[in-house]
Amino acid sequence: MHVLVTGGAGFIGSHLVERHMQQGDSVHVVDNLSTGQRTNIQPWVGSPKFQFDEADILTWGGLEKASAWADRIYHLAAVVGVFRVLEDPVRVLATNIAGTERLLRFASAGHWKPQIIIASSSEVYGPTSAPLLEEEAMLYVHSGGKSRWSYAISKLSNETQGLAYARQHELPICIVRLFNTIGLRQRGQYGMVVPRFVQQVLRGGPLTIYGDGQQTRSFCDARDTAAALDALAGLPGAAGEIVNVGNDREISIRALADLVCERAQRPVEKKFLSYVEAYGEQYDDIQRRRPSLAKLQRLTGFRHRWTLESTLDELIAQHRDGSEA
Repeated sequence: MHVLVTGGAGFIGSHLVERHMQQGDSVHVVDNLSTGQRTNIQPWVGSPKFQFDEADILTWGGLEKASAWADRIYHLAAVVGVFRVLEDPVRVLATNIAGTERLLRFASAGHWKPQIIIASSSEVYGPTSAPLLEEEAMLYVHSGGKSRWSYAISKLSNETQGLAYARQHELPICIVRLFNTIGLRQRGQYGMVVPRFVQQVLRGGPLTIYGDGQQTRSFCDARDTAAALDALAGLPGAAGEIVNVGNDREISIRALADLVCERAQRPVEKKFLSYVEAYGEQYDDIQRRRPSLAKLQRLTGFRHRWTLESTLDELIAQHRDGSEA
């Protein structure tokens, strides 16, 4: 199989690359390395079945040829991370929307129809307080033009683009709404809470919690995410569908902080910051984020292999030995 991974040097993409290289597939990665890292894909550089282009999906001249070559496309290229979204909402919208449109246009013009996974996000559910987020739920975005919601709007646009191309061009496209993916190779400088907590705890604190810490999230190991995306991409019944991908175990951010301290065996001071202190502006947070996985399990029979504790243990061990997670 020929596999194209846009954004493949990011931590989620690199786990997909690893999975397909182990399966003996040919893999082509394009990534501008704005958040991805060469080290994430270094183990496969030099392999005759691996190719990497450092390029921006908006301008890369090889996208048409790569799209025509691919049997399967994982489209992960996007501007991500809370701090980057707040700092440059214009680039978020341009990259995420125009980049997806360019990819789909080339993919639909080829001689065959590649399997396509488009990465959306749980952010599209907006500031709902629903205890369980289902794919058919109403979606909410606050009015007022806050840059906080630029990312969610761009991902909702991606969903609409993907479904339109699936219907009009009969492309086997599956939209996946990813929920707080964590794991090896993830970095904390763009606002990701788990690697930030691990780094702070191992440095002796303080551990900074934004808001009151009562907001909940559901964390999924990137290897489980990669396995789910692989299963959905190869499943004819998933074409034209929107599917939640994550873990439905819910935990508050305050409890997550306690768990990181417990796994690292390092009780440290916890410091609470207002959203203005953390982000430099008022920030609309989502209080609950727990996915319904009924559709994913019905389509694929998927079951998780990694617990939150096991992922944290690996991240803590990797940071302790001086390597980056």
